[in-house]
Amino acid sequence: MSIKSIPRPSELLVFRGARLRVDRRSLRRFAQRLCEEVAGGRAFCCLVTNDREMRRLNREFLGKDCVTDVLSFPETGSDGSLGEIAISIGRAARQAQEYAHGTEEEICLLMLHGILHLMGLDHENDRGRMKRAEARWRRRLALPAGLISRVPA
Repeated sequence: MSIKSIPRPSELLVFRGARLRVDRRSLRRFAQRLCEEVAGGRAFCCLVTNDREMRRLNREFLGKDCVTDVLSFPETGSDGSLGEIAISIGRAARQAQEYAHGTEEEICLLMLHGILHLMGLDHENDRGRMKRAEARWRRRLALPAGLISRVPA
């Protein structure tokens, strides 16, 4: 794949161990839109997987022995890719139920959140910059309340 070419949706989103039924075609279209509009054509790979795999990834790479909803792994090489994101479909389904929207919408929120991290934003220390960016993109992409806006200040 050339750096200048936009990747195919099947290259952006990978499902492994994700047993819940979701509209994969719709999620791939959304990943393509994120690639084009948010990431400026830069590729990324998003793994949608189960809680067990997310716990393993969180433990292996961050030293945290627990399940989390989304992990971001920025690219350190020079291939033009933003990096990789991993999303727990189980956590996405539970959070979707808690916030009264669909699992696909929650996965889209998690993908957006992860991509903003890949682009260098960090809500823990950027004085609201990521929160504002996420809110702008959520409005533009017609997504429900995002992860950062759910957490009290």
